[in-house]
Amino acid sequence: MVVAILIAVASLLVSHFLVKDLSDEERGKMEVWAQALHSLNEADEHTDLSLVLSVMEGNNTIPVIVMDQQGHVTDYRNIDIKAKNAADTIKYIERMGQQMKKADRYIKIQIGDSADYQLVCYDDSVMLKRLAAWPYVQLGIVLIFVVVAIFALLSSKRAEQNKVWVGLSKETAHQLGTPISSLMAWTEMLKENYPEDELLPEMDKDVKRLERIAERFSKIGSVPEPVDSSMNEVLQHVIEYMNRRTSQKVQILSHIPKEPVIVKMNASLFEWVIENLCKNAVDAMEGEGTITLSLLQEENNVVIEVQDTGKGIKKKDVKNVFTPGFTTKKRGWGLGLSLAKRIVEEYHKGRIFVKSSEIGIGTTFRIEMPK
Repeated sequence: MVVAILIAVASLLVSHFLVKDLSDEERGKMEVWAQALHSLNEADEHTDLSLVLSVMEGNNTIPVIVMDQQGHVTDYRNIDIKAKNAADTIKYIERMGQQMKKADRYIKIQIGDSADYQLVCYDDSVMLKRLAAWPYVQLGIVLIFVVVAIFALLSSKRAEQNKVWVGLSKETAHQLGTPISSLMAWTEMLKENYPEDELLPEMDKDVKRLERIAERFSKIGSVPEPVDSSMNEVLQHVIEYMNRRTSQKVQILSHIPKEPVIVKMNASLFEWVIENLCKNAVDAMEGEGTITLSLLQEENNVVIEVQDTGKGIKKKDVKNVFTPGFTTKKRGWGLGLSLAKRIVEEYHKGRIFVKSSEIGIGTTFRIEMPK
């Protein structure tokens, strides 16, 4: 890209000097043409006009307008006429001549020994104008090339990262499969030998939890088929799970309507998103505070809000919270929120964002899912 930019800049400089040289050459031609016109005006019956006429007729590219000292057009050549009638044509040419004069593109020639004079006004030839514009066209092409190259590079890098994460997730799910199967078998044996044991149901829940986690990892990278599921049940499962595994100093409140709210989703993956937000909230509150889960229905969306009373997020960090690798915690990889964003927006065509956050007061995450 640097080489492409250097080539474009060098091309601009070379073209600039080339155009300047050609412009000076055309100025010289017009001085010769003006001198020929002067010779024609001063000619008598003994003057050989063949050379003069040859010079004047030889200009087939440079637009030229001859005007008297009052600004009236007396002659013109190589002008692209755009007017429809004779009167408009004269006005159009006079206007062009005045523009050339204002641009200091004229040559003054005296008429005889009097104070009268003529102005030979001229403009760049079509070829010179095209040559002057070409470097900018070239620069535009180079810039487009650079933008496309950057986009392709970023897309390639993003695709490579996705492949790494997908491969890592599937390998993790595969490695978890064998010990989970063994744990399930051991749990069943324990149930047969100790049917009255109060801890076995909790052990069974944890094993099934591990199984669900492995299932989630195995689905990363593939597009899960969304089905009609109850958002009420998803939130209730999260609340039950968090209540069993958080300190009693953490209070979880819920505002969930009694009527079922049905959304097309993969319930297992979406449950993980809410769990991740709740775990982040517990970390932000340092194990003490209130988490409020709210389920709302709008005209076109189902809205879930997760509000905490934690330390809040700095304004400069709000836009980065979903960036892979970004974290404010001493431990962790900074991947939870980025995966949550991917699950919500890519898999479920929804939207997740920080609705509000104030230092020392708390943060509210908002998820909008299409009905």
